[in-house]
Amino acid sequence: MVTGNIFHCRKHSWPPQEYVSRSTLHQLASVATELLAHEGWLELSQYLSDHALDFDSAAPPEHAWRRRLNSHANILKEFSVTFTEAIKMVRLGIRLWSYVREEASQGRKAPIDPFTRETCKPSASQGVPLGGMGSGSISRGFRGEFRHWQIIPGTCDVSPIMANQFSIFISREGGNKKYASVLAPGQHEGLGKSGDQGITSWGWNLNGQHSTYHALFPRAWTIYDGEPDPELKVSCRQISPFIPHNYRDSSLPTAVFIYTLVNTGKERAKVSLLFTWANSIGGISHLSGDHVNEPFIGEDGVSGVLLHHKQLTAKENPPVTFAIAACETQNVSVTVLPSFGLSEGSRITAKAMWDKMVQDGQFDRENFNAGPSMPSSPGDTLCAAVSASAWVEPHGKCTVAFALAWSSPKVRYTKYYGTSERAALNIVHDALTNYKQWEEEIEKWQSQILRDDRIPEWYKFTLFNELYFLVAGGTVWIDSSLPATSSTNNLHQSAAEESTNVNVTVAKRRGAATGNHVTDGYDATTRDGLEFDEGHIRTRNTCKDEPVISEESNRQLSVHAKTLKNPQDVTDDVGRFLYLEGVEYIMWCTYDVHFYASFALLELFPKIELSIQREFAKAVLSEDGRKVKFLMEGNWGIRKVRGAVPHDLGTHDPWHEMNAYNIHDTSQWKDLNPKFVLQVYRDFAATRDFSFGADVWPAVRAAMEYMEQFDRDHDGLIENDGFPDQTYDAWTVHGISAYCGCLWLAALQAAAAMAHQLGDRPFAEKCKSKFRKAKLAFEEKLWNGSYFNYDSGSSNNSKSIQADQLAGQWYMASSGLPSLFDDYKIRSCLQKIYDFNVMKVKGGKMGAVNGMHRNGKVDESCMQSREIWTGVTYAVAATMILSGMEEQAFTTAEGIFTAGWSEEGYGYWFQSPEGWTIDGHFRSLVYMRPLAIWGMQWALTMPKAILEAPTINFMDRLHVSSSSPYDGSRLSSHDTPMPGPGPGVRKIAAKSRCFENSVFHCSC
Repeated sequence: MVTGNIFHCRKHSWPPQEYVSRSTLHQLASVATELLAHEGWLELSQYLSDHALDFDSAAPPEHAWRRRLNSHANILKEFSVTFTEAIKMVRLGIRLWSYVREEASQGRKAPIDPFTRETCKPSASQGVPLGGMGSGSISRGFRGEFRHWQIIPGTCDVSPIMANQFSIFISREGGNKKYASVLAPGQHEGLGKSGDQGITSWGWNLNGQHSTYHALFPRAWTIYDGEPDPELKVSCRQISPFIPHNYRDSSLPTAVFIYTLVNTGKERAKVSLLFTWANSIGGISHLSGDHVNEPFIGEDGVSGVLLHHKQLTAKENPPVTFAIAACETQNVSVTVLPSFGLSEGSRITAKAMWDKMVQDGQFDRENFNAGPSMPSSPGDTLCAAVSASAWVEPHGKCTVAFALAWSSPKVRYTKYYGTSERAALNIVHDALTNYKQWEEEIEKWQSQILRDDRIPEWYKFTLFNELYFLVAGGTVWIDSSLPATSSTNNLHQSAAEESTNVNVTVAKRRGAATGNHVTDGYDATTRDGLEFDEGHIRTRNTCKDEPVISEESNRQLSVHAKTLKNPQDVTDDVGRFLYLEGVEYIMWCTYDVHFYASFALLELFPKIELSIQREFAKAVLSEDGRKVKFLMEGNWGIRKVRGAVPHDLGTHDPWHEMNAYNIHDTSQWKDLNPKFVLQVYRDFAATRDFSFGADVWPAVRAAMEYMEQFDRDHDGLIENDGFPDQTYDAWTVHGISAYCGCLWLAALQAAAAMAHQLGDRPFAEKCKSKFRKAKLAFEEKLWNGSYFNYDSGSSNNSKSIQADQLAGQWYMASSGLPSLFDDYKIRSCLQKIYDFNVMKVKGGKMGAVNGMHRNGKVDESCMQSREIWTGVTYAVAATMILSGMEEQAFTTAEGIFTAGWSEEGYGYWFQSPEGWTIDGHFRSLVYMRPLAIWGMQWALTMPKAILEAPTINFMDRLHVSSSSPYDGSRLSSHDTPMPGPGPGVRKIAAKSRCFENSVFHCSC
């Protein structure tokens, strides 16, 4: 897609001389010269292969995010509302405070709680997280500390557990040189004085000046160059099983640490590596008591310690077992210390353990026979240690492998390992025996992008590193056979027990709820979850207002309803997947945000993406009549309205208690239903999965027809209702809006295309007619000659330049559908956004601000209009790429890298926030939307199914033109011409075919 190496790229990778000391390079050069003089090229090549990290997998990649270990981890600055904003939100604040207290009184955490603050302030210290998806995660800071614990779904403790460390002990032959140090800089926040018998007695001797961290998710490298031994070069390679399209191994809660030791000195060195671990799941859980450790000797030389952690809330949360292990080889000896404590009264103290390693470099072999330890007492911390020792010859190399795994028997890995507490032993064994294969698959996946010289270097590694969220953002992945209500923390069965009746397909306009009636869209006693009566869907209506979905549509839907299946039935091979909006907004699969993030899942784990869409399709046809108070206005409504796409799948009882978000009544939002239709069509077009299309089609029709109630003047276009009724939930919209209106136009095109392909000709014609009418109204009321106004109202920001105004066009171009507007209008909008929203904010070094006045001043009408949203900036950049504006696209997106990821930025790496202000103050760290960077990659390398899709004419004026600028000279990685998003002008691939009996005019 990129036309060549057109970008001025500032290099962010370091050459070897910057992370390998000059003395080490001189030593390698000296040995290489000697070999070349006496042995020849073959021996020199072999030496470099065996000993120089730069020619080995132990070496960091050329393209990676990097930091020195002694880099300062500054405290991050959180946003604050202005006085005016605070006055506007005072009633909301009071209601939200009351709601948070009410939830706490019932032992539940509110999904949005701005009043509770972590004791450990967020800092610029994050690194690549550990583990696969959906089984909990632990992050590891770039300086080596284990932090950001999310072992229990929906909970996150950011504080590091400082007893969890790797350490090194070195003694040179002859005994005159000894070194001992924790492999992390000594000054960490959270490191407190706990007495001489605790971890402060350890050797915190690493300065970090000559050590560097290199991150390319899902791997990370730490290079210790002459620290602590000037003649020993150490590489630690961290690997987690995040492997696209590998749905088995990517669910495993494990990580491997491969240490490569290169002795550049003239003496043999005995090197012992130590892995210590506290029996804790974060916070102060290690003090709760009743925890037990036990050593084990496994197969294939894998030995270590199991740490059984008993949770206080055992009824809601199952026990967790950790396994720490190393792999014994001919040259590597593994020993363990099953238990030691951090307090002076411990039988074996942390100091005694350290002294033993300094003296002997290993523990006693008899420790493997110790059996389970005594349960820990409340207030005491129980720890374990695994040591791996080896001799490294002069100018020799040695590899030592450690692994960490954890098991909690209610997530997907149990499909392969069972629910035993000892599953962690088998997982850690498989990690140590399979990691090389994992790396091969990871390198094969990443290499094509990393070798592409057409794209900037910062983009290459940021693209992969933003995927950290799918591990550290809070994910749950369960086997379909597991009951949903037992899969996550405090996911009680209340909603499931109440859910006994079924409402499908017919949606109503809602006034007040008639009772606490809950329906889930399926009934186990009816065929495929639907109830049929003489060929028609039987519905149970609880409101007496006129139907939003017509009886005629109901009859049409009955044709397709037989194919609509429970997601648990159709996705047995992939299970059920949830991920949080963010660690501060605890709502599963927030759909208006998933709209941006979903490109990553579709590209890498398409089965998961389709399963999520099936979940929402099911939800569209469901209703939950329980009453809910909406906090912005204080009014009451029902939790879930049939026909409306839910905001999220819930918090405490996902799938059964949806719409945990209760600031606004999202059944009145104008973006959720169009976003559902757009995502479903994109996924359908990309996968060509007609079974999926048939499954979700009834919900697509229901979602489109539900929206007709918002076209109050019958111009075919939906209107906003004078409150923030879309994803910008603090930014009021009046009348027709650029954002929601554009999404609606796009949804009409997508629904028509899908209707045609599934054989629903009447609905296709209906959407096509509506589109023509709505498009004219949209352009007439919002186009001002250079961009689309924010809305059609008369407020002081109605003519603002919204960065996200072409969100619908983004999806059209990404799905292979015709452009919504003439090419010059699209490019004019994007150029205006680039000139104003991007370049007028610190010279383009921050990303795209959401709102900008025509006079070049930031729109400060609300908190969100003045923010820069990371994911929206990536989405705007993707739209630019699809419109042939690659240089502006990468300049726009680089602002996010500069502000968030670069060394001169604000320190948001591996915790990308929802957004920041123009002075860099963040809101909501570790957020879902920045995954939208994969929308850029989608634009650059469009899938073949999209590229070869036939062109559909919506406006009776489309044709193929030889004058199209999209003539195939800009190729994707598939070497297939890219469809141009111009004024209906597209180059059709040679193998594409028209739709038979098309209701549209096909341009070929």
